Amino acid sequence: MHSFSRNLQQRAAVTLTGLALFAFASLIFSGMTGSVAVPLSDIPAALNDLLHGQATTLSATLLDLRLGRAITAFVTGAALSLAGVMMQALLRNPLADPYVLGISSGASVGALAALMFMCAAWMVDAAAFAGAVAVSMMLYMLARRDLRGGDAAEGGTALLLLTGVILSAACMALVTLMLSIAPEGRLRTMIFWMIGDLAGAPSRWMPWVVLAVALLFALRNARAMNVMALHAEAAATLGIRVGALRKGLFFTSGLLTASAVTSAGSIGFVGLIVPHACRFAVGPDHRLLIPAATLAGGTYLLLADTLARTVIAPQQLPVGVVTALIGAPVFLYQLHRLRK
Repeated sequence: MHSFSRNLQQRAAVTLTGLALFAFASLIFSGMTGSVAVPLSDIPAALNDLLHGQATTLSATLLDLRLGRAITAFVTGAALSLAGVMMQALLRNPLADPYVLGISSGASVGALAALMFMCAAWMVDAAAFAGAVAVSMMLYMLARRDLRGGDAAEGGTALLLLTGVILSAACMALVTLMLSIAPEGRLRTMIFWMIGDLAGAPSRWMPWVVLAVALLFALRNARAMNVMALHAEAAATLGIRVGALRKGLFFTSGLLTASAVTSAGSIGFVGLIVPHACRFAVGPDHRLLIPAATLAGGTYLLLADTLARTVIAPQQLPVGVVTALIGAPVFLYQLHRLRK
């Protein structure tokens, strides 16, 4: 048993180190790539300028602009992927993703209402976050009895999922109404926000705080998530506080989704395909799956955003289009592998 635990720790260390190095390399690649390329030989001097708070060269200026967007892409992708892992553990459904309970739809209602009335950028972000929180609270009030108890797990999660789908449909009806009556001058911005776009997304510290708190919570409860995934009906008899764990997973994944959607709009498939890919690669143990999916999700969205802004440069694509075009065939392939 001791040898097995040591082998698991070694495999986790190798896997996470490799993913961290790949994420760092992707960050440098994103800074180099664009309509005007930055040579690799200029990167050390440009980084040195940025560390001293100045951008005296063209390379340093370009790197400053690109790294800010790349860092926002990474934290958004990491948040969506971690939320996907937690949502799949909560609902015990491999098709669950961060948007399945309608939280992103609530954010869309708030953001599009602010955009339609030509509010300032910070008010759009605040309205999106408020909409996501409002739907989360409404969902909790409607399904709090199912989140509290650990008995009848399958029926409870099915009712929670159905409630989320109904709330999402109601929010999307409001979104359709706003898009149909919005002025022509605001319609393009509203559609881009709904698709998911990182152009002009500000670099903020709050998404990193949310991600750190959520990651700490998930890692502290990784063993309990393993037990609940394998023995949902008997988890309470094995010492797991199922009600507290389910409420924690619900609120933490909702907070991650609200943070990600507020930063970049509704970017699909990240929270769905990345946890599946990591589960195929590293196994279902949440002690390794959680940090691996967080790193992989951030790197995936970072590379997708790099592709979105360079494939037809100088014109940029919404990153949500790129993740959907990549994610749909990848997920179909994953389903085919799962069936085999």
